[in-house]
Amino acid sequence: MQAKVALDAGIAGDIAGEILALVTRRAAREPLQHITGRAPFRGIELLVGPGVFVPRPETEQVAQFAIDALLANAEPEPIAVDLGTGSGAIAIALATEVPHSRVFAVEISEEAHAWAARNVAAFRAENLDLRLGDLATAFPELDGRVAVVISNPPYVPADAVPRDPEVRLFDPAIALYGGEDGLDVVREVSAAARRLLHPGGTLVLEHGELQGEAIRRLLDADGWRAASTHPDLLGRDRATIALR
Repeated sequence: MQAKVALDAGIAGDIAGEILALVTRRAAREPLQHITGRAPFRGIELLVGPGVFVPRPETEQVAQFAIDALLANAEPEPIAVDLGTGSGAIAIALATEVPHSRVFAVEISEEAHAWAARNVAAFRAENLDLRLGDLATAFPELDGRVAVVISNPPYVPADAVPRDPEVRLFDPAIALYGGEDGLDVVREVSAAARRLLHPGGTLVLEHGELQGEAIRRLLDADGWRAASTHPDLLGRDRATIALR
């Protein structure tokens, strides 16, 4: 009996120690998603950790714009491209929620690409093609054939360091910062999307809440049509959509 009590006490001590270690990590503002190794996104759960941007709830709504555009497309097998896929969240959502589509995704960071590859393998999305590379030159074989291009690019201005330690200390800089005005990669996405999309195709861009007007001007100058900015569920500008 005494041996059993000692054993139970030892197990309880081990569990308490593990819980304390987890609490200590969270108290240091390590993202909960890094601690659990998982992040929910729409109807899926993604593997995440150091080296990859943790997907945000706001992006779930942005992805819906691309999903709606794919579902409204009359082509039997519409093509979508996710430029800068990170964990693969958007690309996997498109591929699983619009199974008759073909989805192509590219990521330049080797660390983030490795996480995306794990997630793509877990969901066995046979209609999803994931590649490691530069979004500016990705998928030349698809030029003029794509129905929807979506991107959640790095858009934080270089001097606008995020306040939250979870973001500042743990999200990779390559996924956060977009140059002096935050729009360097947005410019690359605009050029790549104009190359990829067929006439009438849809571009969906996620961005910061103060960038809608600047992005509409940028897209207008690049020859896009009907650029419009849409708020997230908190009423903050979050996505701009335009037509090729």
